Amino acid sequence: MASKNNTSMFVPVKDIREGMIILDNNYKVAGIKIMPKNIFILDSSTEQMMINNLKNVYNQIDYEFWLVVADRPVDINVYLSELQALYNNAGSLSRRKLIVQDIEKANQFTNNNVVDTEYYLLFKEKDPEKAKKKIRDLIGAFAGANMTAYQTTNEDMRIVLENFLNGGMETRFGTVIANGY
Repeated sequence: MASKNNTSMFVPVKDIREGMIILDNNYKVAGIKIMPKNIFILDSSTEQMMINNLKNVYNQIDYEFWLVVADRPVDINVYLSELQALYNNAGSLSRRKLIVQDIEKANQFTNNNVVDTEYYLLFKEKDPEKAKKKIRDLIGAFAGANMTAYQTTNEDMRIVLENFLNGGMETRFGTVIANGY
């Protein structure tokens, strides 16, 4: 006999809107997406300054937050289509050869499950106006630390949930229920 329980019964997510996960208890999980920056290619004094700036940002946060790292599959199909169009319109053999090399390189990425790593700072807040103020404050604090951050989008929050619930795998199928559970 198959159980009528499914994952959605155990996950307290009601909705995703305005870049926030709405929980069953009406708390909102909100936050920012922090654009990565490789500080280790900078000179040592600039690197140390960036680290100190980040320490200051994190030390100013006076509420519970989570730093989340999520992998998102890289979709380069549009890029491949553009390369194919360039190839079709290329007049010279040498140009076509260069474009074919780029297409082969791009195909290596798609065949090796390449992912883009994204960084999020998330928090929980009941009042949506307070959540929006915290988001603005965080974006400003990271800008002051010479980092770029944006409010999370609905798609960002879906990626975060998929990473936690499905080990980073995007699901495109219906509910699967095992017999006897």
